[in-house]
Amino acid sequence: MPKKFMSFLKESAPKIPQPVIRRLPKYLVHVQELREEDVVWASSQQIAEALGLTSSTVRQDLSHLDLSGISKRGYETEQLELVLRQVLGADIVHRVVIVGAGNLGRSLAEHGAFTQRGFEICGLFDQEPSLFGRQVGDVKVMSIDSFCDVCRDTDVDIGLIAVPSSAAQGVADLMVQCGIRAILNLAYKHIQVPQGVHLVDARIIESLQELAYSLGKNRIPS
Repeated sequence: MPKKFMSFLKESAPKIPQPVIRRLPKYLVHVQELREEDVVWASSQQIAEALGLTSSTVRQDLSHLDLSGISKRGYETEQLELVLRQVLGADIVHRVVIVGAGNLGRSLAEHGAFTQRGFEICGLFDQEPSLFGRQVGDVKVMSIDSFCDVCRDTDVDIGLIAVPSSAAQGVADLMVQCGIRAILNLAYKHIQVPQGVHLVDARIIESLQELAYSLGKNRIPS
């Protein structure tokens, strides 16, 4: 973990558990919304109700940070946002490239929330010549042939895979070859990456199937 993050973790604190890490971005988004509404203080109970958690979970999660609440007032939202942004690395701009200029890739490139949350889309790539030069959000679609050059020139941090499943592994291999060490895979296919490359799979279909299972499980027979 970068040294600049350490001051916002408790001294001698153990490594933050993975389930907590997955919830921290939710806390950050929520506290940013509160700040936009000029909310100065937020209790663990208020945060819990907004995020569908228990107040005990919120307190335990935030106890991993060098942060303390005040009785009957809760957490100061400005300080909470500052700590969360630095622990999550959201206080710096992360450069992102997207491979796949289909509907999904274009929607991501046009999404204004990326910039607001510290992510700069600096490239959208495809292999279809008819798409080259098309303006999408703040970028133009480029040929995949220029991918490595752009990654090196802009010092890319994160690669997003938004291609058909059959092409996902090849794109992942290209990203690794071009020096990208963090990949978000949006293709419905498991991919392999070497050790030292961070991979997160976003499984929309699996999430829908989980919801469908829950509906079926709770369905009352007619």
